[in-house]
Amino acid sequence: MAEVKRNDSTGRYELSQGGKVVGFAEFKNVGDGAVMLPHTEVDEGHEGEGLGSQLAKYALDNIRAQGKLVVPMCRFIAAYIGKHPEYTDLVHPQQRGIFGL
Repeated sequence: MAEVKRNDSTGRYELSQGGKVVGFAEFKNVGDGAVMLPHTEVDEGHEGEGLGSQLAKYALDNIRAQGKLVVPMCRFIAAYIGKHPEYTDLVHPQQRGIFGL
């Protein structure tokens, strides 16, 4: 089973399986109480297993719990939000036109 955690020292949400990091979503705190998500990656061989979606959900839920907004610069995260409208309210107002959000 995969486990996701926030790693402040690396600036990433990290997804692990069997104690090995197999995916991550980078984050950077930016002004206006927002968190930028610039890049998400899942190791080759683990693509198509739903791990990226698990990572995106965890990151977005964590950002919501912090009371912050998200700046989804990563196309994967933006697409995830597009498919899960319950996260649209998290998108920083200045970014809502990007990627059709």
